[in-house]
Amino acid sequence: MYLGKVVGNVVCSVQSESLNGRTLLLVQRIPSGAIAVAMDAVGAGIGETVYVCRGKEASFPFLPAEVPTESTIVAIVDPAPFRPLQTLETLNK
Repeated sequence: MYLGKVVGNVVCSVQSESLNGRTLLLVQRIPSGAIAVAMDAVGAGIGETVYVCRGKEASFPFLPAEVPTESTIVAIVDPAPFRPLQTLETLNK
């Protein structure tokens, strides 16, 4: 599993029937990794940060249908403010 950013979509003129109605997106690993194709299980859009599952488990969101996928977007990651953890030294002041 990894975090990625959706950078585009894939259009297929010919595809397996098991892919009908499924969305394929281009996802770039964060921070600066390779771009891969992932099937969308959550309705993600271009520019969103997503969580991608790989391997056999990537097909689980589509059960009981048998969908041939090796990589699936399983979550859209919401932006959250980051605040470093306080150390014991700063807590004791």
